Amino acid sequence: MDLDATAVTTPVLEREIFSKRLLEWYDRYGRHDLPWQQDRTPYRVWVSEIMLQQTQVATVIPYFERFMARFPDVASLAGASQDEVLHLWTGLGYYARGRNLHKAAQVVMAEHEGRFPVESQEAMASLPGIGRSTAGAIIAQSTGQRAVILDGNVKRVLTRLQAVEGWPGRPAVERELWSLAEHFTPDQRVVDFTQAMMDLGATLCRRGQPDCDHCPFEDVCVARARGEQRRFPESKPKKATPVRTTRMLVLRDDEGRVLLEQRPSSGLWGGLWSLPQFDTDRDMALWLDQHAPAARRSEPQASFTHVFSHFRLEITPVPARVERLDSVAEGWRWYAPSSPDSVGLAAPVKKLLQALTPFTLSPPEGP
Repeated sequence: MDLDATAVTTPVLEREIFSKRLLEWYDRYGRHDLPWQQDRTPYRVWVSEIMLQQTQVATVIPYFERFMARFPDVASLAGASQDEVLHLWTGLGYYARGRNLHKAAQVVMAEHEGRFPVESQEAMASLPGIGRSTAGAIIAQSTGQRAVILDGNVKRVLTRLQAVEGWPGRPAVERELWSLAEHFTPDQRVVDFTQAMMDLGATLCRRGQPDCDHCPFEDVCVARARGEQRRFPESKPKKATPVRTTRMLVLRDDEGRVLLEQRPSSGLWGGLWSLPQFDTDRDMALWLDQHAPAARRSEPQASFTHVFSHFRLEITPVPARVERLDSVAEGWRWYAPSSPDSVGLAAPVKKLLQALTPFTLSPPEGP
C-alpha cells in the first residue's frame, strides 16, 4: 500500500498517558540488571548498542563483558589493532559493526578529545556505524537528555499500536514512525523510557508470538483490536535469496599450521582472517601452482551453507598439505589451531579450524 509522504496517524494516547503506562509496566517487569545498565557512560552504552543491533541480549552479554574487560575505555579501544578488536567480535556476526566501532573510537580520540559528542544527536550520528536511532539511544541512556529512538523493537511496538500500514523500511512509513516516536517520548525519565520501549518490544511485543494479554497498551492497540497483531509490521517484499559458492583451501604444513589470508577491509568478512577462497577448482589449482607447487590436495570435504542476511554461501572445504613454506607475503599468516592467535576469524572459518584436530590429511602422493 502506497502512503502519502505527509500522512501521519493520529496517536492513540497523549504523551503523558502513554509514558505513565509504559513506565509503570517497566518498573515492575522491565530489565534493570543488564551489564551496560551499571556504570552508564557514553562509551559503555555505545558498545552495548552496537552489539545489540540485530543480536539478542542473551548473546551479547558475554561478548560485552569480555570486550569491557579488554577495552575499558575509548582510548584503549582506539589504540588496539583491528585484529584484536575483530578477534573479540568473532562469532557475534555483522563484522562491519566491529570495524566501525574501532574507527569511531579513533575518531572520538582524534576529533573530539576522547569525549563522545552527546550534546548533539546529529553529531553522534556522524560517527562511523552510528545511525539516528543509535545516537538517540546513546544520548538518552548515558545522559538522561531527551532523545528519540526508533530501533526494530520500537518500530514493532508503534506499528502494532497504531496499525501503521506498509513496510517500515520505506521512507514514508519510517517518517511516520519517527513522528509517532517523537510524540510519545517524554521529557522526564528518558533513560527508563527508552529502555522500556526496547524491553516492551523484546519481551512482550515479540515478532512471532506477541504476549498481548500482559501488554500495558492491550486495550488501545489498534492491531490487537483487529486481531491482526501478526500482520504488523509488514514484511519487506520478498525476493529470491541468491546462492553463491566458494571453495576454501585448508592448506596445512608439516607442523599442522593452516594458511590464512586477511580479507579486504570492506566487503564480505572485511578485515577478518579467512581460509583462501576460490570460485573454481581451476582458480585454486593455478594459485597452488604459483604459491605452493609442492602442495598435494585431498578430496573435497562435504559442502555446507552459511547464511547471510541477503544471500546464502555454499562452502566446499578442500584439504591440502605442503611440507613447509618458510615465508608468506604480507596479508597472509600461518595459524596454529592448537595455540590460536588473537585474530578475528569469519564464523565458518573458525568452525572449520576447530574441526581440524581430529582431521587427518591424505599423505602426499609419490615417493
